Amino acid sequence: MTLRKIVADITTLTADAIVNAANPGLLGGGGVDGAIHRAAGPALLAACRALPEVAPGVRCPTGQAVITPGFRLPARHVIHTVGPIWRGGRAGEPELLGQCYRHSLQLAHAHGLRTVVFPAISCGVYGYPAEAAATVAVRGVRAMLIEHAELDVVLCAHDAAMDEVFARALSGA
Repeated sequence: MTLRKIVADITTLTADAIVNAANPGLLGGGGVDGAIHRAAGPALLAACRALPEVAPGVRCPTGQAVITPGFRLPARHVIHTVGPIWRGGRAGEPELLGQCYRHSLQLAHAHGLRTVVFPAISCGVYGYPAEAAATVAVRGVRAMLIEHAELDVVLCAHDAAMDEVFARALSGA
C-alpha cells in the first residue's frame, strides 16, 4: 500500500489505470479530460459513447466512476470520474469529491488493478480550491488503502504548484 505524488503528464504514465477528471457525458472536453481523449485515440470516445446514459446526456453522475480500456495510452485502463463543480463548499462538494476517489478505487479493486494514478480532480474548470481538494483526496485515498492495501496510488500534479499542494496535504500541513 502506497500513496505518493509526482509531477508528470498523466497521459504518459504506465499504470494499471489512470483516472480521468471527466464530465458527466464522458465525451471529452478540456484539461486532463481532453488530453486523455487525445492520447488514447478515437476508440476511447467510442467506448465512452457505448456506455449507457443513466439520465439524458449523463453516463457518469457526479461522484461516480466507470472504467474503459486505455487504448493508445500506456495505462491499461481509464477510470472516468466526475468531480463536483465548486459552489462555495456548501453544496456537498467535499462529500462528492471524496466519492470520486472512493468509487474509483473500488472500481480498480473490483477489476484486480493495482496501480492507479489520479489527477487533481475538480481543480481545473470546475473551480475546486486546490488545497481543499488535495486534503479530500489524501483523506479519501488513505481511508481506501486501509481496506485495499494492495493498491498503489499516485497523485499526479501537472505542475510544481500543484505538486506543492499535494505535498502539504500528504504531510498533513
